[in-house]
Amino acid sequence: MRRRPESLLETDRAVLTPEQKKRNFKLALVLASIAVVFFVGFMAKAALLGM
Repeated sequence: MRRRPESLLETDRAVLTPEQKKRNFKLALVLASIAVVFFVGFMAKAALLGM
């Protein structure tokens, strides 16, 4: 009987290929840049228009 994995990291499906890691990293950069743009926009609005 096969034992149940204690976490998702123990399953075979959780192993990422180098291509998947590269795509995940690119997605992370895109999402981080969007968050930075929103933050800078909010700070500029607060600075220019007052709180």
